[in-house]
Amino acid sequence: MIEFLVLGPLECRSANHPVNVTGTLQRALLATLLAAEGIPVSVDSLVAELWGDSPPPHWENALQAHISRLRRRIDAVAGDRSTRLIVEHSGYRLQTEDGTVDAKVFMRKLDNARLLGTTDPGTAADVLRDALSLWRGKAFGLVAQGSLCRTVAQRYETARVVALETLFDLQLRGGRHTDIIPMLSELVEAPTLNERFCEQLMIALYRSGQQARALASYFRMRDRLDDELGVEPTITLRNLFNAILNHHPALRLGADHAVLRA
Repeated sequence: MIEFLVLGPLECRSANHPVNVTGTLQRALLATLLAAEGIPVSVDSLVAELWGDSPPPHWENALQAHISRLRRRIDAVAGDRSTRLIVEHSGYRLQTEDGTVDAKVFMRKLDNARLLGTTDPGTAADVLRDALSLWRGKAFGLVAQGSLCRTVAQRYETARVVALETLFDLQLRGGRHTDIIPMLSELVEAPTLNERFCEQLMIALYRSGQQARALASYFRMRDRLDDELGVEPTITLRNLFNAILNHHPALRLGADHAVLRA
């Protein structure tokens, strides 16, 4: 059985040992087939992913050679015959066993945690921490990416942000506000300008008795939004700022801070 890891640098493992897939085009081919998540990828799409608008003169032979080489590499280590690079009339498909692609495992855990969030927040938080531990860096790492890989990588990255936001909300509800301040402080300073993280940081700081820092976080986000994007904070973030100034009851420990987003 082979495991495929895409939530970070592209890796393959068999029995916890690395499976070397070398060469830029070989790795791009594997990344594309994994990004398709078991759906056949047409020849035209593969050519576009590997070479963009400038395929080589004999691209048909080149593509077939890369596919054959990757298939041999996979077949050599898939002793249980569970993983296959399959040719279909609509293109090529990489068949993987359940639980062997980290991105699929992550997405399944995220869905499960979101269902558990209202009935069993403690378990939901544990599931989210387990899911987030699968991440080792940017999705697909440094593999040269075509449009399909870029689109899927962005979907995974967005899902990771959702997982973090959901986990922080659960931890705020569970009274673990001090635990999340360091990570939220780092995330709020990231280039992405995520206002939801700023909201959560402000609440965590307020509940930790650090009202001045909570307000300073708002001013810092407001200034960055103005300098970098030329926009004001969302109404939600502005309302939270006013709620902190007025000591809104929803900010108290044990209260439901989610009402501030309504």
